[in-house]
Amino acid sequence: MADVLPLVEARLRSALGTPDARAAVTFLGTDRVEVLRFRGAGEGPGAPEADIVRYEADIVRYATLGMSAQPMADPTALVADPVKGPRAELIISVRSGLADTDQVLRPLAVLAASPQVEGVIVAPGASLDVGGPLWPGAPFTAVLVAEPGGLVEDLELDEPRDPVRFLPLLPMTPNEAAWKRVHGAGALQERWLTYGTDLRDPLRGAVPLG
Repeated sequence: MADVLPLVEARLRSALGTPDARAAVTFLGTDRVEVLRFRGAGEGPGAPEADIVRYEADIVRYATLGMSAQPMADPTALVADPVKGPRAELIISVRSGLADTDQVLRPLAVLAASPQVEGVIVAPGASLDVGGPLWPGAPFTAVLVAEPGGLVEDLELDEPRDPVRFLPLLPMTPNEAAWKRVHGAGALQERWLTYGTDLRDPLRGAVPLG
């Protein structure tokens, strides 16, 4: 259902502005996944024009485009429904100029292709491991899938298709990922909040977990 993607890109542009770069990655047996880069993107629907007060020039966001072309299938289902099922795109936000974060392109595309490749459903609260640093020198090898809606509103589609949800990804250090597996996503997010963790710092250390 490739007709979904122009609508998805329009929603991303309305929320984040005009992308200043884009690249495509194709994996064997999967649809093409693009990653769009937005520099200085504001926060919230209509930003930066409608939300100039919260505009942040030092933030760069990377958003996938292509993951939502097909619904994610229940891995226990005998036959995948070609129409019904959750749809999503992924977004990661970092402070620019501190690391070579453009190298997140391929790990992000790998995560976006995982529903087709591995038959998984990506949903809030899940941990996704990329098997290596998100970018050169990054202390993160995994991400936590956060709740959608705060940055880019869900895109409603004609029934019976599910809406497209834009899922933020929060980088986790290996210790944070291990701690989250034991204590849960909510507990880790509470730790981050308690210690005022800057989750968009591409070089930050792990939050205290003792």
